[in-house]
Amino acid sequence: MSDETKSVLLPSLHLRARLYALVRSFFADRHVLEVETPILSAAGNTEPNIESFTTHFSGHVDAGARERWLRTSPEYPLKRLLAAGVGDCYELGRVFRNGEAGGRHNPEFTMLEWYRVGWDHHRLMEETIALVQAALAMAGKRADVLVTTYRQLFLDALAIDPDQATVETLRAPLAEFGIDPDGLMRDDWLDLLITHRMQPTFPTDRITVIHDYPASQCALARIRPGEPPLAERFELYLGRYELANGYHELNDATEQRGRFERDNTVRRKRGAREVPLDEKLLAVLGAMPDCAGVALGVERLLMCLAGTDAIADVLAFPFADA
Repeated sequence: MSDETKSVLLPSLHLRARLYALVRSFFADRHVLEVETPILSAAGNTEPNIESFTTHFSGHVDAGARERWLRTSPEYPLKRLLAAGVGDCYELGRVFRNGEAGGRHNPEFTMLEWYRVGWDHHRLMEETIALVQAALAMAGKRADVLVTTYRQLFLDALAIDPDQATVETLRAPLAEFGIDPDGLMRDDWLDLLITHRMQPTFPTDRITVIHDYPASQCALARIRPGEPPLAERFELYLGRYELANGYHELNDATEQRGRFERDNTVRRKRGAREVPLDEKLLAVLGAMPDCAGVALGVERLLMCLAGTDAIADVLAFPFADA
């Protein structure tokens, strides 16, 4: 190992180790149990914008499904543990997403995911902020905090009401980017406004938390009735990096099955492969207690702590060198 490589790699390895120790101490103090769940599953993630890796088991047919999906998050088995009565729990481990490689993405990365029984997304937002602030303090840094609703974010940044604006109104501020509109829906334009117009302007030293999303962007969150109805979810950014995505979790199996099936419909229309549903999750989802959960990208947090825009700087071996 050259001296130049050591000067980058060793501090990164030590920073990761210190962060892992902080995370485990943070949750131990709060009596949240660390657990470990399978990396290979007979079911996949139906989310249309996430692609999974698959592999095939060559052993005896009685062992179960031959085709296995590498997890894109530990969410489904963690929810099965919640349904079994485990209580507050978290997992810190590797996840895999196909096609996501570049300066800020690695197909194999580390995710921290945790669940709090009896909490809603607002209470979990506070704990997620506290964890990020603790990590910043560990690195000798600090950040201000802005908490805002999804609607207010659009009104403040672009003077656009995301609940009422036409697709043409949403497209107008993106004209300079030359985005191909083919196949893009209303929610896609809303996402693009965040990623292209708002997210790049977030101050480096600020934690930005956005909550109460449009019901059409509910993912696995509960929908709160109202006019308009809102998805009880939040996203947390540190500077311009999205770090965490959290929900007041849905525990209605019928509704969840419908969402999975709608995902597969979108996949089919895009010419992508449909993904087998997690029937084991659906079978017990109704027994899962009222809870909130959040997933946090560890490499994104490490990049912020290290002050780098290159994910390779916080990995021992980036994808190209693995």
